[in-house]
Amino acid sequence: MLDVADLRVSYAGEVPALHGVSLTVGEGEAVALVGANGAGKTTLLKALAGLVEVADGGITFRGRTITRLPADERVGLGIALVPEGRRLFGRLRVRDNLTLGTYTNKDPAHRAGRLGFVYSLFPILRERAEQRAGTLSGGEQQMLAMARALMADPKVLMLDEPSLGLMPSMVDQIMEVLQRLHREQGLTIVLVEQNVHAALETCGRGYVLQTGRVVAQGASAQLLATDLIRKSYLGI
Repeated sequence: MLDVADLRVSYAGEVPALHGVSLTVGEGEAVALVGANGAGKTTLLKALAGLVEVADGGITFRGRTITRLPADERVGLGIALVPEGRRLFGRLRVRDNLTLGTYTNKDPAHRAGRLGFVYSLFPILRERAEQRAGTLSGGEQQMLAMARALMADPKVLMLDEPSLGLMPSMVDQIMEVLQRLHREQGLTIVLVEQNVHAALETCGRGYVLQTGRVVAQGASAQLLATDLIRKSYLGI
């Protein structure tokens, strides 16, 4: 589904963030991108979403080159991003935030169908539908951010640090929803997480980034057993 070849990104044209990153994500796969702060994980997701300019290399989505395609057109193709920090419209109602997720398809039947689907995943959002997004708890806001992305009926869902700032029980709930989406809906998932264990337990395969480079890749079980992961990220 996604093919990234020798991707290079620099900020302000000078500060390099990605140094020739290459990776693939197959149709229906769940792939984790893990690494420390500053490894380039967020930059990579932003490049895939069209939110930062690519200096060199290429991005292909379902056989189509999208390296220079605007971000809104990528959403129309089926690429959705749940950004770090959620980026909700706090003064708008929960329902309004969800409705904004369907801006590429305003058909009332489509919108109603997607609302029903996200409410089935996150029943609390139905209860909070008329509440302002900014008054939700941190966990509820993360659910809303995920649900808003799912309203676009994406082919690939990319998530940037969905567990950030959440209590462990809520992290487990978020990861369970991702596993359900992957297992029951066949949704392709790209998950960026500092919680390395949770990410690799949720996804079948992973890439490890350090200072803008891929330094390891493979099946999640294999990565969890490597000294790199055990010593650098799990502390064992």
